[in-house]
Amino acid sequence: MERDQILAIRQDQGRSHDFKIYKESGHKVHPDKQVFVDSGYQGLAKLHNKTSIPKKKSKKNPLTEEDKKINKEISKKRVKIENVFGELKRFKIIAVKYRGRRKRFGLRFTLIAAIYNISRTVG
Repeated sequence: MERDQILAIRQDQGRSHDFKIYKESGHKVHPDKQVFVDSGYQGLAKLHNKTSIPKKKSKKNPLTEEDKKINKEISKKRVKIENVFGELKRFKIIAVKYRGRRKRFGLRFTLIAAIYNISRTVG
């Protein structure tokens, strides 16, 4: 059984759009992998065929029952990802403002991701 792992692709200074950081990183997802993302990755479906992104409602176009059902299935998968973010926030590096040296942030976050990945394989 394949275990999910954290992959720290790139960190950015300040506020940046998630999808913009992803595109600039040059990282490509294997075409056979199913990807579950949040609405911060609008447009990823054009680059990766197996992308599941929740549909948004608007005043003029409310969600159909089928759309709601699909969104619920995506949310069931995404809750695991959100729980991982919660676990990473215990380390405080992404929960509060980082006050260390900027050039060491990437290294420290990669180490935290490695600790998390090892704990998942051992436990």
